[in-house]
Amino acid sequence: MFKEFKEFALRGNVVDIAVGIIIGAAFGKIVSSFVNDVIMPPLGLLIGNVDFSQLYFALNGATYATLQEALDQGAPVLKYGAFIQTVFDFVIVAFAIFVAVKAMNKLKRKEEAAPPPAPPVPSAEVQLLTEIRDSLKRA
Repeated sequence: MFKEFKEFALRGNVVDIAVGIIIGAAFGKIVSSFVNDVIMPPLGLLIGNVDFSQLYFALNGATYATLQEALDQGAPVLKYGAFIQTVFDFVIVAFAIFVAVKAMNKLKRKEEAAPPPAPPVPSAEVQLLTEIRDSLKRA
């Protein structure tokens, strides 16, 4: 059983998938930081000094000064600002994947469109032997 697992785990595809997952997780963190720290602050400023991470709706109908105050008091809150940030994360990741897949498809099309390589030219010795063979066939 261990031998079968070892064969499975060491296959090229499994290792490639593992590397892809690890890089994807790191890419997700980069995108989250990009959205939270680079995109949302200027967007919030343009909209009127809105901090998207602090946008919420208290489901119990009470009014709280901040999201943290509502959470500290145990109020049920709908954090729609966090949802907006997650949507931005998704859109950026989806766009990055789209661009990567499009680039890979373009390379694949170029590879398919390339003419097949010319057959190798036989050496002088092989050409001479071929001529001798053909002469013997005719005789």
